[in-house]
This record gives sequence, C-alpha cells and structure tokens, in this order.
Amino acid sequence: MTKPTNLLTIGFALTTALAATAGCRQPAPQPKADKVAQVERGRFLVSIGGCNDCHTPLKFDADVGMPLPDMSRMLSGHPEGAPDPAGAPAGHDMGVIGATMTSFKLPFGTVYTANLTPDAATGLGAWTEEMFMRAVRTGRHMGGTGRPIMPPMPWPNLAQQSDDDLKAVFAYLRSIPAVRNDVPAPKVPDAVMDGIAASYDKILKKMMAQAAAAAPATTAVAQR
Repeated sequence: MTKPTNLLTIGFALTTALAATAGCRQPAPQPKADKVAQVERGRFLVSIGGCNDCHTPLKFDADVGMPLPDMSRMLSGHPEGAPDPAGAPAGHDMGVIGATMTSFKLPFGTVYTANLTPDAATGLGAWTEEMFMRAVRTGRHMGGTGRPIMPPMPWPNLAQQSDDDLKAVFAYLRSIPAVRNDVPAPKVPDAVMDGIAASYDKILKKMMAQAAAAAPATTAVAQR
C-alpha cells in the first residue's frame, strides 16, 4: 500500500516543480503598488511642470471672480470649435493668447495645445510609451516621425527628465479620464514648419554636446 502513495507523492512534487519552473520563465507582472506609485509620480511631475496651465482650458469661475482651469476637460487641449485669438502680434509682442489659454497667435501662425488625455481618436490613446518618450526627446509628434511640436511647448525642458520620470508622466496621462476633443491642426505654413524642424535639429545637437561635456564632470564628482 505504500508504493502507490509514494508514486503519487513523487508525481505531485514533480508537477509542482515543473509548474514553478515554467512560471519563472514568464516576466513578472509589475506589482500594483509600484504602478500606483508610478502614476502618482507622474501626477506630481505634471502638476509642478505646469501642464494644466496650457493643456487644460480656462473657464471663468464666478465664485472666485477669475478664470480657472476647467478640470472637467483636464488636459484635453484647445476646445474643438473654440475661437482663435482675436488680436494679432504687433511691435515687440511674441504672441496673443486666446481666451481659454489654449491657443496662441504667433508671428508665424496660430497654434493650439494638444489633447493629452487617453482618448483613442483625438488624444494619446493610440500612442505607446516609446512613442511618447521619443516625441518628448526629439520635439516631433508620433514618436519622432511626425511634424514638429509647436512652440511655445517647452519640450527641451521635458527632454531633460530621466526615462523613469517620462514613463511616469505617460502612465499618469493614460490614467486620467479620456476626453474626445479634436484639436485643430496648427495654422502654420509648410515653409515655417520646415524652419522649425531645422531649428529643433540644432537644439538637439546642442543638447547632446552639453550632455557630453557635463558627463566627465559628473563622473569625476561621483568618483570622489
């Protein structure tokens, strides 16, 4: 009576061991606590980076007597159908800002802040993490292959962030409510687009040179 029992015990042990081994070959899922922390880090970076200042339209708040960000449209960009700035830059002006703080009439054309919500059709819903990071690093839409990201978006500042911080920002943007809002394309001539793209190439080269020059100094400090 002992032999069958031993065989069953051995068989069960082998099956358990094989299952455990197979499980080890699978990539471990990110713990929920880590994901929550990553999203919270992204929320913090978006908040201190002032992203809502331009990407969330302003709305007059009667209680405080001044315009405030309309958080029901948080980070959804320039409202579809909203008017362009009424004035035009003159003299030494750099530009004229529209009523919702999401449109900018600059000397070379009118630009609009993008929809950063995870809406698949009009926002970042179709973007991957890699596309987002490359766009921020290069100043180009669609992962570095699209048109230049229009001024006054300070992408060179964002490009200084670490990979982990950019991933956190993207994780946060994917966690917020999706808002369907089709932001209009910038009203900028193609020749100006080409000029901006050429300027961005020069900015990237300068940033890379500065990073390379700073690397030996940073390494020397770390070795002390």
